Amino acid sequence: MTSHCSDEHHDHGGQGHHHHDHDHDDEPELAGLQLSLFKQIDMTGVRALNEAVRDSAKSVLKPWETRFDTTAFIESDADEQLIIFIPFTANIKLKSISVRGALDGSGPSRMKAYINREDVDFDSVESIKADQEWDLIVAPPELKTIPDYPTRLAKFTNLRNLTLFFPENFSGSETTKILYIGLKGEYTEISRDPILNTVYELAPNPAKLKNRADISNSHMIQ
Repeated sequence: MTSHCSDEHHDHGGQGHHHHDHDHDDEPELAGLQLSLFKQIDMTGVRALNEAVRDSAKSVLKPWETRFDTTAFIESDADEQLIIFIPFTANIKLKSISVRGALDGSGPSRMKAYINREDVDFDSVESIKADQEWDLIVAPPELKTIPDYPTRLAKFTNLRNLTLFFPENFSGSETTKILYIGLKGEYTEISRDPILNTVYELAPNPAKLKNRADISNSHMIQ
């Protein structure tokens, strides 16, 4: 397995190839790009409960560079609650979750996370203990930033999937609206080779089958 430390954003100090006159305001941007786990999300398996428009959850799991786009969003349907299931194509070490909600009060005010579970729904979510929960904030648009919520790293390691539950919003209205969800951390690629080898070993060997057939025929002749 190959491990990728996505936050390898080194300080080269006095090394000649590093430009000292760069704008330090660019550093969060670079870190965001390097840490982004967008490409490790299995989009075909992303699903949401109580979304007003089917598959809209996929549209808010955007690349880091399009995080301020407001044309794509997910909105709740019957009430203010949303559950979003996010599977991965690699083993994930999740360092933080970024959430940008609508600024009209319909943005989520709380978030709960459940790791490596595929059974979280509205019947079970209140009875299952969350691995971590956060009180969310609203960032003023003029700051051009999206709040980042750090995880407890000891728990958020070796993730195969992540479920996010948004139980309420700031205004208390029946509609919750989310514009962006970003995941940051590290990942380890999953090797498929051992599985393939097992399949080959379980497959019948034609040469052995032929030998067995010859032995059976010889016994029948006798």
